[in-house]
Formats: sequence, C-alpha cells, structure tokens
Amino acid sequence: MAPQSARRSSFRPLIVSLTAAAALLPVASNAYAISLGVQIACASDYYAHCSAYSPTSPQVRTCMRAVGAGLSKRCVDALVAAGEVSAAEVARRRGQSETAAR
Repeated sequence: MAPQSARRSSFRPLIVSLTAAAALLPVASNAYAISLGVQIACASDYYAHCSAYSPTSPQVRTCMRAVGAGLSKRCVDALVAAGEVSAAEVARRRGQSETAAR
C-alpha cells in the first residue's frame, strides 16, 4: 500500500485541473458564457496569458484573441469545435505568424 503522502501527491494534478475548471465556470446567464469543454481545454492558456481578467468578462475573450498563435493546440481545437473561431480564421492567423517569422 502506498504511503498517504504519495497518494495525496497523485491527486494534486487532478485537484489543480478541477480547481482551474471551476474558476472558469461562468454565470449561467452571462452573455459571455463558454462551454465547459473550452474552459477545461483552455484553462492553462487562461492562467498563462489572461488571468488578469475575470473569466466571465468580455476582456478575457479579447485577451485570448490577442494571444492567438500562442494558444495551445488543445485550446484552439476546442475553440474551433465550439464555434468560437473558425478553422479558416485559425489557418489565416497561422499563415500570418509563419510569414512574419521568416
């Protein structure tokens, strides 16, 4: 049987993930509500780039759009699947960032 401290440390990533997802849960009546899938997929991007803004504010969307190419693939895929951004827009922005890098 594993020591109690080892069991606690194995739950730490799960607790951190659940806490991050819970922090991003918008108020149900909020006009800026996003899906739970997007919240979970983009939690680390939110904390890395846009945590200065309330997760339920319109500013967080502006911030995430400004980060654009800096968002994780997981987050971008979730945003596309949720209809928050089109696949064409993602491809266009990737093309612009690749051109700028040359």
